[in-house]
Amino acid sequence: MQLLKDKIIKEGKVLSDTVLKVDSFLNHQIDPLLMKEIGEEFANRYSNEVITKVLTIESSGIAPATMLGLTIGAPVVFARKRKSLTLSGNLYSSNVHSFTKNETSEISVSKDFLSEDDNVLIIDDFLANGEAVKGLLDIAEQAGANVVGVGIVIEKGFQQGGMLLREQGVRIESLANIKSLANGQVEFFD
Repeated sequence: MQLLKDKIIKEGKVLSDTVLKVDSFLNHQIDPLLMKEIGEEFANRYSNEVITKVLTIESSGIAPATMLGLTIGAPVVFARKRKSLTLSGNLYSSNVHSFTKNETSEISVSKDFLSEDDNVLIIDDFLANGEAVKGLLDIAEQAGANVVGVGIVIEKGFQQGGMLLREQGVRIESLANIKSLANGQVEFFD
């Protein structure tokens, strides 16, 4: 998706050979027009699938997932990283390790919002080692839901997550796939 790639080049900040900061449009401040385009792009890429739920993880996956949900008319469910008083019992849960934060969180989704009747499209902001996607796949499996695929805004193709998930037969559509962040430069796969 050229619009996204241009935004990454213009506003993204390469912090190291493995870390790209995109907080000016995705992870802290949100560019709603870009998110609208992202939602429409995922809808186009998965137009041959019947999707009853969009599943993501808080917090940076919520904006693109919501725009997809709006485009296709499907509810968006997000896995919470912290339990609240209103989110107790009757949960699907999984542990997810964050590469960027170097911490493990238990993510949870209420059983009220995901079931074996659902066709789920998972959306996330980044794919690096695949831990968040694995946790969401685990939650969908616990619910007995059918996962039609995974939509990723930015994939770090130089890390193994995408390759390992694809080897397991998971359909992944990445809107921008980064080949390298070496020398402070973003290089995309074609």
